[in-house]
Amino acid sequence: MTVLLRSLQTAVPPTVLKQAEARDVFAAQEGLTRLGTRLVRTCFDAAAIDTRHSAVPEFSWDRPDSAPDFFDASSGRILNPSTKTRNDVFVREATPLFTETARGALDAADGIGPDDVTHVITVSCTGFFNPGPDYRVVRELGLRPSVQRFHLGFMGCYAAFPALRAAKLFCEADPNAVVLVAIVELCTLHVRSSNNPDTILGASLFADGAAAAVVTARDLPLTRPALSLDAFETTLTPVGEDTMAWNIGDQGFEMVLGSYVPHIIDDHITGALEPLLAADPELAGRPHSGIEHWAIHPGGRSIVDKVVARLGLSEAQAEPARETLREFGNMSSATIMFVFERILGLPSPTEKAGGPGAERVCAMAFGPGLTVETALLTRVNP
Repeated sequence: MTVLLRSLQTAVPPTVLKQAEARDVFAAQEGLTRLGTRLVRTCFDAAAIDTRHSAVPEFSWDRPDSAPDFFDASSGRILNPSTKTRNDVFVREATPLFTETARGALDAADGIGPDDVTHVITVSCTGFFNPGPDYRVVRELGLRPSVQRFHLGFMGCYAAFPALRAAKLFCEADPNAVVLVAIVELCTLHVRSSNNPDTILGASLFADGAAAAVVTARDLPLTRPALSLDAFETTLTPVGEDTMAWNIGDQGFEMVLGSYVPHIIDDHITGALEPLLAADPELAGRPHSGIEHWAIHPGGRSIVDKVVARLGLSEAQAEPARETLREFGNMSSATIMFVFERILGLPSPTEKAGGPGAERVCAMAFGPGLTVETALLTRVNP
């Protein structure tokens, strides 16, 4: 049985954050020490990001607010709203992103309509509400009220992988199943000014984005490239529990993102990949660079650098991750879907050794724990 990710829709909020401008704003905040100012400039300049997007209109110089909660454009001061204020914005701004991307993915899935959807899986670690986004997707898209709904919350940057793995399992259990996966992360809701290196690093990287996909094993005509969900693996590194975390504070969610994370990934990525690749005899003796496509979660430039160097990948194989980071930043769990979208958009070779249209994809993401999620996929061309 072949389970396919048949359609993929991505979206970002309209407010654009230019990295150089954001750097200057953060570096000018009152209360920063000289070391804090240096860290801001170093982290923002080294991030390999040009632009990011935010669901907070106040972060735009062009849209000053007379009673701002997040950013006072008249003074250039970053404010510190309560967790409730931040979460209220999540409810307001995340809901249309969930429903619009889900609708776009469903519209793009040829031969599948709202009445065909059997399962909805929603994902986010940047806010909460109930009835939740899974409920909103069912209601707004006019899905059957009997649709099975699941929400994966507060997992972090790797959460797209357990969502897609669950979708694959549902389809294997019921070959007629159609699973709609929707992901929204509004990381900039939790931005703040601080001298804390973890907070500064997070402010230099994180952004907002959304993605949705339709997953099914139904035998339908293929009109555009799709991804076969072949295998998934998860592992916890023996160290790193304290180097990456996501906690709830009184003034928003608080990121712990230690500078040692890339080194932990460097030490353990080959071991994390071994069980995934060993399950496929075709890949057992092949060098990592022999796998056509690599979907690396760009948690930061140094993470991509470490993975590329450790696995001996080419810059062409790293380009989908690097370009996603450059244009959009780290959108937590939604980011890997943007990387998949770039891989699906690459030109198709006319012939492959494994048969026309067969291109392997190895994907990975990292999150609190330190958790490494990996997946083996095949890009299937029409």
